[in-house]
Amino acid sequence: MYDLIMENKWAILLTLEVFAWSATFFMLYVRYKMQSQFWFKVASAILVLTGIIPQVLLGVVNFVTTKEVDLFTFVIVLLIIYGLTIGKKHVKKLDYWARKKFSR
Repeated sequence: MYDLIMENKWAILLTLEVFAWSATFFMLYVRYKMQSQFWFKVASAILVLTGIIPQVLLGVVNFVTTKEVDLFTFVIVLLIIYGLTIGKKHVKKLDYWARKKFSR
């Protein structure tokens, strides 16, 4: 199983990123256009389940398997740092755009 994950780690990471950003846009859509608390919570859960948790686990699996900080582990760490720092500002800008775009 680990071999399959390691052979396809970049494709898996890219797929997870696409799902995470899709969940982000869905979350903003349901928050401002649909104004649904239920679907906002569902979208938030999808974001955590497709973005944060599996990407961190993927980085851990890669590090445990390779026993070194390679480019892939470095990219995962950069994504986490981005999300905790500059990414927050970008999400706020995206939130402002969505509020203007989807609010009635």
